[in-house]
Amino acid sequence: MTTTTENLIIRRNRTIGPHSPLFYNEPLHLVSAKGVWFTDIHGDQYLDGYNNVPHVGHCNERVLRALMDQSSRLNVHTRYLNDRVIDYSEQLLATFDDYLDRVFFTNSGSEANELALRIARQHTHNKGVIVSDFSYHGNTITLSELTTALHTQEALADHVRTLHIPDMDLETREEAEVLRATLAELDGMITSLQDAGHGVSACLFDSLFSSEGLPRLPHGLIAGIMDRIHAAGGLIIADEVQSGFGRTGTHMWGYQRVGMHPDLVTLGKPMGNGQPMAAVVTSESLLEEFGSANMFFNTFAGNPVSAAVGEAVLLEMRDRDLMEQARIIGASAFAALNDFAARYDFIRSAKGVGTFLGLDFGVDGAPAPDLAKKVVESMKARKVLIAKIGPHDNVLKVRPPLAFSAAELPILLDALQASLDEI
Repeated sequence: MTTTTENLIIRRNRTIGPHSPLFYNEPLHLVSAKGVWFTDIHGDQYLDGYNNVPHVGHCNERVLRALMDQSSRLNVHTRYLNDRVIDYSEQLLATFDDYLDRVFFTNSGSEANELALRIARQHTHNKGVIVSDFSYHGNTITLSELTTALHTQEALADHVRTLHIPDMDLETREEAEVLRATLAELDGMITSLQDAGHGVSACLFDSLFSSEGLPRLPHGLIAGIMDRIHAAGGLIIADEVQSGFGRTGTHMWGYQRVGMHPDLVTLGKPMGNGQPMAAVVTSESLLEEFGSANMFFNTFAGNPVSAAVGEAVLLEMRDRDLMEQARIIGASAFAALNDFAARYDFIRSAKGVGTFLGLDFGVDGAPAPDLAKKVVESMKARKVLIAKIGPHDNVLKVRPPLAFSAAELPILLDALQASLDEI
């Protein structure tokens, strides 16, 4: 590290503190970005194979023009009428299933999930929530009490139950048995919540189960979960912060790909390409029920500048056909990852879909997080940035901006193969 970077870390620790995490053994000191490329303090460029926030590319020109143009004319909250906010709302809702026809705007995925849980609790008059046993949905008090993937001081709340999501790539049991056992576990959780007087308010899942390591689900699991939660009176909340906005390459929203029919959908990071934007999309009936009983207002959510930015993101996706690009690139990348899995005995399986992909590392039947970390660091040394996920931190996480194109794919794959060879 240069003296400048060392000094910056010292200043960082003296202000925002030493507990805010940094990537990599030697942190990157970045100064600019464009498209899918970062530039560091030394002028070196790094390919971004990780960040889903700059969905249509870092410093996207269309997004910047929309932001600057609207900022120069008007930025105000939703207590005044403005056609830009309504235009964007209509365009966003047009990407959803017909019954999901209303939107609440928020500023972050945490706020969106908090609001969705609040709506579910008021609708059902119940408090119980079911999440997976390795998930993250935000950092409010409510969400910290149901977080299972990060260390938090808040203990798991009494009204929360955690379901293990099986991965058929690792299972030795027959698929039908895995499905039966998982749904039986869910049945027990529902009964437990009811017996404790909490009832079932909602289940909250990321449809790709991203934090869980992108498991390959047994056929029928999503339908079984939905049937049981609805039968118990609860609502289905689909967290699309990571799996939405065309990430899968086949569907605009991840829940559509897995056949989920959510009552509420939460959006976040990619929505504003770096502008703090998030939302809860739901039905007219749920919005009317909640809105008529609560004066819900958020000063910054749904402002005209954010609406202009959100609209620019949707237009970029449409005009550049980025979802189809993700499908094509994802298919090529997944085929290459499968080849790596066949070639290297420490790779157990290729994971993911579209432009959310990974490799599961294991040795002698056990997860191998040390190998995953070595690959991430080796990729960084080769100027390509990825990360790792999963309950054991042993699954590579390749989740670039959707603007990631066929021109960049060989760069990433060549760096990955060299890093695997190095191991």
